Amino acid sequence: MGIHKRENFMEIQIDLHTLERAEERGISEEEIREVINSGFSISAKYGRVGKAKIFEFKQKRYDKYYEQKRAEVFYTIKEEVIVTVTVYVFYGKWEVENEYPV
Repeated sequence: MGIHKRENFMEIQIDLHTLERAEERGISEEEIREVINSGFSISAKYGRVGKAKIFEFKQKRYDKYYEQKRAEVFYTIKEEVIVTVTVYVFYGKWEVENEYPV
């Protein structure tokens, strides 16, 4: 069983740093969990795992309208527990690419 299938059954521990960045960057704890569970793989450094997902947004952020937001979550796996490291959020419009997890 590959790492991506196993992750759906693992406990997810969202680090305080990740929650602080999430609040600043406009993503909820529920969306972070969704990225981990159903996002597509992206490259990550330092032995971390990266997942991303594009969400419909269709609203303003800092007085500018955006169609979508792309959330990227980076995490490690320690003793069968996913531990988040950080989250990045980008606003704009993307072509659907790598929509499905590998």
